[in-house]
Amino acid sequence: MNVIVSNKYQLMLENLGIDVIKSLNGEFEVDEIISTFQNFFYQRMILDITAIKDYKDIRNLQKLSISLPMDKVILLLDDTEESTSPSYLSKLISMGIYNFTRNVDGIQYLYNHPNSYRDVAQFHQLEEPPMMPQQPQNGMMGVVAPMPQQQVMVQTVGGFGRIIGIKNVTKNSGATTLVYMMYNELSKYYNVTAIEVDKTDFTYLKSSGLVSTVSGNVSAEVGKYRDSDAIIIDVNNSVQAEGLCNEIIYLIEPSVIKLNRLTMVTPQALKNLKDKKVLLNKSLLSSKDVMDFEYEARVKVFFNLPPLDEREKQNRPLVEFLNKLGFDRVR
Repeated sequence: MNVIVSNKYQLMLENLGIDVIKSLNGEFEVDEIISTFQNFFYQRMILDITAIKDYKDIRNLQKLSISLPMDKVILLLDDTEESTSPSYLSKLISMGIYNFTRNVDGIQYLYNHPNSYRDVAQFHQLEEPPMMPQQPQNGMMGVVAPMPQQQVMVQTVGGFGRIIGIKNVTKNSGATTLVYMMYNELSKYYNVTAIEVDKTDFTYLKSSGLVSTVSGNVSAEVGKYRDSDAIIIDVNNSVQAEGLCNEIIYLIEPSVIKLNRLTMVTPQALKNLKDKKVLLNKSLLSSKDVMDFEYEARVKVFFNLPPLDEREKQNRPLVEFLNKLGFDRVR
């Protein structure tokens, strides 16, 4: 079932021909929308941008993107210069908002074929770092063209030179807890930093190696810890964070409810994981079950990780997972 939040385009949205479990009409503070739908299960949200008070202030869309699953939101834009400008669209993409349109046909298409970053990358305006001066040559001051930010980060991180992203595929698959446990185990043997993006769960754990930040600052935070042997990032829905990673591990909790919910909301979700590094987390599947899962989902499982007790001094399955990632000092 779906929800509709409308204002200026109420009449347009009334004739979509989709099942609607809840609809709101009017202009709302972004906090009102978040509190109404944060714990509300729905397949898609059709959101009229004019229903968001002060929507031209991109910070209100940022608050929305942090609190709601934006892969389930289809944003109906108005025709104002501000909300259709290339810079505004680029900022939406930076916050993980890929499904936006200005007409009914676009809504119908995105409802059945949600965008990935690849579909909107041409609208994303990437900021490049400033050009760095060279030593004067023949009395002239030369400049060198900047390397893309991701490449800079990969080269400046010491030790393994690795930035590993952890991303939930099924909802609440345990990315934040896994990052924390990986950090705890790896920090016994390596200089490691863990970063969570657009969340603040790490603030409750009180460790100097755990960092909470937002998408706009994640590049700077990674730069601060460039001497780490490895940086583990809980990327959430941050495009910027994903772009900084050398590799991303995609978490699936393989319960029937979680998988059915995933395929109902995003039918292509498992197909999109082909050739990706997939971790079955909090998994009680046997080796045979994993083989059956791989056959049915058409994906290769990198590791099958059972439920872990974060209070244990050492979790053998976690050690085996880290060894498979290449952290051979962990024992």
